Amino acid sequence: MLLQMAADGMGGRVALGPRTAGITFAELAERAQRAGTIFAGHAGERVVLVDLNSPAVPIALFGAGLAGKPFVPVNYRLADDQLRSLVRRAAPATVIAGPGIAERLGPIEGVELLSRDELLARSADPTVPGADPYGGDPDDIAVLLYTSGTTGDPKAAVLRHRNLASYVISTVEFAGSDEEEAAIVSVPPYHIAGISSVLSATYGGRRVVHVEAFEPRVWVGLVRAEQITHAMVVPTMLNRLLDVIEQDGGGLPSLRALSYGGGPMPLPVIERALALLPDVGFVNAYGLTETSSTIALLAPADHVAAFASSDPGERARLASVGRPLPGVEVSIRDAFGEPVGVGVRGEIWVRGEQVSGEYLGAGTGLDDGWFCTRDEGLLDEEGFLFVHGRLDDLIVRGGENLSPGEIESVLVEHPSVEQAAVVGIPDEEWGEAVVAAVVPVAGAAVTEAELREFVRARLRSTKTPDRIDVRTELPYNETGKLLRRALRADLATAFSSSAGA
Repeated sequence: MLLQMAADGMGGRVALGPRTAGITFAELAERAQRAGTIFAGHAGERVVLVDLNSPAVPIALFGAGLAGKPFVPVNYRLADDQLRSLVRRAAPATVIAGPGIAERLGPIEGVELLSRDELLARSADPTVPGADPYGGDPDDIAVLLYTSGTTGDPKAAVLRHRNLASYVISTVEFAGSDEEEAAIVSVPPYHIAGISSVLSATYGGRRVVHVEAFEPRVWVGLVRAEQITHAMVVPTMLNRLLDVIEQDGGGLPSLRALSYGGGPMPLPVIERALALLPDVGFVNAYGLTETSSTIALLAPADHVAAFASSDPGERARLASVGRPLPGVEVSIRDAFGEPVGVGVRGEIWVRGEQVSGEYLGAGTGLDDGWFCTRDEGLLDEEGFLFVHGRLDDLIVRGGENLSPGEIESVLVEHPSVEQAAVVGIPDEEWGEAVVAAVVPVAGAAVTEAELREFVRARLRSTKTPDRIDVRTELPYNETGKLLRRALRADLATAFSSSAGA
C-alpha cells in the first residue's frame, strides 16, 4: 500500500539510483507487482535475499509482500556453513542470490535459486503480469530478520505489516520530501535500518542511492556527486568519514541531515562532527529490530542546544538518544519489572503499535504490550533517554554490577583515545575482572598506566580497568556493532593469568 500510494501520488519522481537515469516510483511499483507474480509462482513459503545493496532489495521487499510471503534478508558475510544453516531454516523458499552466492550455498532441499540479474530482468519485462497492488493482510508477516543475539543461534524476529506501517506512518509525512532530496543507504539489507530506509524513503518520496559496501572515500565522493541530502551511518562510520572530510577540506555541501545509530556514539566524535559540519542537522536514532526500527530520537535542535550549552546536565544530553517518538511509551524498570524513578538506571521497556517483540516459533515477549529490550538506561527529568548498553554485558565484580558503557565513555574522553571497549573476564578472586581495549587517535601514544589513572580520577577504583590493551583496532561487524564476545575471548586469553593482580 505504501508503494502504491507513492506511485499514485509521485509516480514521476526518481525512487532509486542516479538523478538522470534512475527508477521512478511508478516503475518501482510496476516492477514490485511483477516480482509479486514471480514469487507467487514459486513453491517456497518465503523470499530470501542473500545479496549486497541494489535495486533488487526494494523490488524483492515489496514483491514478497504482494505475494503474501515473508521477506528474509540474510547476512551474506557469514561463513558458508552458517549461511547454509540460516537458508536451510528459511526453506522452503525462493532465494535471490547475488554474484557468487549460489556457489557458496550449493544444493539445499526446498530452495529454488533466482539470481539478482534474473529478478531485475524479469521484473522489468512488461509481459509479466503484475500482482494486486493492494493485496495482503496487515497481520501477515512482512519481514523476518535474524538477530545477532548474545548466545546461541540467531533468532528470527517477526515484523508484521502493521508494525512496519505504523512506524512509517507515525514518523514520516507522506510526500513530505521535495524532489531534490536524496538519501544514501550504506547499511546492509539484513539490518532493520536497511529495511526502514526503503519504507521511509518510499512513503516520503525521497530518492535512494544504494552503496554496496561502505568505504569512506567512495561514500563521500558519492554524496558530493549525487548531491545527497540525507544519510544514516553507524558511529564507527562517522569517525572515518570525518577523517576524509577533514583531510580534503571539501565538506559535504549538499547534506542537510545525518542520522546515526546502531551503537553508542562517543561524545568526542559527535562534538567533532558538529564542529566540522555546522550546517548539517544531526539525529541520533535509537531502536531495535523487534521495534521496527527507531523508538527515540535526539533531534537536530537538541544537538545544537546541548552543544552550545555550558550547563553540564544539558551538555550531557549529546550522549542521550533523545525523547521517545509519538505513539511510543518508554519505561525504566528494575529487575522485578517495577518502574523506577527519574535518573535511576534500569531496564528499558517499550510499548507501541510498531513494537513486535515476536520471534518465529516462540510467540511474543510482550507483557501487556510492553517489550523488555534488555538494554540498560535511564530517563532524565526532561524525558531524555540515556542508553548504557546491554544488560547481558554487565560486569559483576565482587558482587557489584558495573556498566561497561560508563567506563568506555570515560576512556574516550581521553584526548589520545579514539575507541574503547570494556568487558569482564573470569577472575578467581573477584569473579570477573574489568579489562579494556583501546585504539589510540592516529599518531598519538598512550600507556596503560596513564589510562588507568585517568579512569580512577573520574570513577571510583572498582570501576578502573584491571588491565588495558592498546591495539590498532576493535572487532566490529559491518553494521558497527562491537563483537563483544570475540573481544572478551581475546582479552581473556591475553590477561587471564594476571587480570586480577
